[in-house]
Amino acid sequence: MKIQKKVLLIILTGILLIAAGCSSEQPKKSVQKNETVNKIKYGIVEAKSLKIENIRGIGYPGNDNGLYVASDQGLKLFKDSKWYETTTNKHEYIGFQALDKGFVTSGIPQKGTGYKNPLGLVQSVDKGESIKKLAYYGDLNFYFMAASFSGDAIYVISEQPHGELSQGVNYTKDNGQTWKKSAFKNFNADSLGMMSVNPTNGDIMAMATRSGIYYSNDNGNTMKLITAPIMVTALTFNGDSLLFSSVENNSILLKKENTSSGEQADIAIPFLDYDNPITYLSVNPKNENQIAFTTYRNDLYESKDGGKTWNMLLKDGKKELE
Repeated sequence: MKIQKKVLLIILTGILLIAAGCSSEQPKKSVQKNETVNKIKYGIVEAKSLKIENIRGIGYPGNDNGLYVASDQGLKLFKDSKWYETTTNKHEYIGFQALDKGFVTSGIPQKGTGYKNPLGLVQSVDKGESIKKLAYYGDLNFYFMAASFSGDAIYVISEQPHGELSQGVNYTKDNGQTWKKSAFKNFNADSLGMMSVNPTNGDIMAMATRSGIYYSNDNGNTMKLITAPIMVTALTFNGDSLLFSSVENNSILLKKENTSSGEQADIAIPFLDYDNPITYLSVNPKNENQIAFTTYRNDLYESKDGGKTWNMLLKDGKKELE
């Protein structure tokens, strides 16, 4: 089973595209010096303008009522038709996953905040004001993660053995205290890809690959191909169903699949160029009609009616605010 050196996600025209805008190389360990930024009081304020160069993930944490966008410049929040940002703790979030009680993430800390680089696996339950160190703090970053919304399971991809981590997919059910390797039996794709976990059952996970979606109900120990051998660039659970984006016949598509029956339904989306595929998908577990997705060019769309209509929130990562 081959793990790509730079990305495990999107392959178009035979070229590896870096959907998250990052390399798998781990940053050098360092302790950031306390600077004036450490004296800035944390708050969430309305953004005067917005320009995001790299979107690292999106989600709907259960302890807030908005859409969170994790970026290389910290958290950006869209709620009540307005954009907000944090005053400090503008960490370069990586592998961001929304949970019922907040979010888990990895990443590179903002200079001057006093956190070690890399962050390892950390969790926030107060909208990013503070982070709890779960595992591999100051040791590793996890560019590819997935977590159950209930918080009962977290999955990561490790490119090489490290501590308790084996090469490949590993999972924890106790917030990083102990880890187990997913055996990935019957997995025949030639690379690993984006993962998603059932919001209420952490044993159930799925992986997008360039040869279809593989599904597991036993923590990735046994995998089953549940779609045609198509290139899938993003996926997320919508209840017990899967919402996913594929690239077929030079078109970017969005589909929903019933994982029990295998029945699929197309969801209409705004036209996307072939070289601007969907990179992240998110469904609000507390309101499954609320869906969002980002694209390779950092466009962001949201629907509040299950995909019948879409609102463009960002164009090329930008939004001029009045």
